Amino acid sequence: MTTNKALLALAMGLALAACTNKQQAADAAADANAAATDAQQAADATAATGDTAAADAAQASADAASAAANAASTSADAADASGSMSNADDAADAASQNADAAEQAKDAAEQAAASADAKPADETAPEKK
Repeated sequence: MTTNKALLALAMGLALAACTNKQQAADAAADANAAATDAQQAADATAATGDTAAADAAQASADAASAAANAASTSADAADASGSMSNADDAADAASQNADAAEQAKDAAEQAAASADAKPADETAPEKK
């Protein structure tokens, strides 16, 4: 009976680890998507300033953030569909790295916006009454 309990505990641990990897990948994809959205908002705000060079730099960064978000989403899908814990772990790591890349691209877009004195998206939105 003790061996059965040990095997059951091991199987449950492996199943939990696989679920954790899938959740980590899904969270990374969501973070990357948010970063890409923020980067595009920064690019739009920069374009509104009329500073073409800064707007081009911000848009390139937003495009890079979007590509990284797409890659993170693909990695999350791979983690979800993976048949082994090792593959799910690798896909989750890739999703996390792509989320980091999207965050860095967002930062670059925001720096370009700052160089053009663009207002952040929350300052350009109409006030709620």
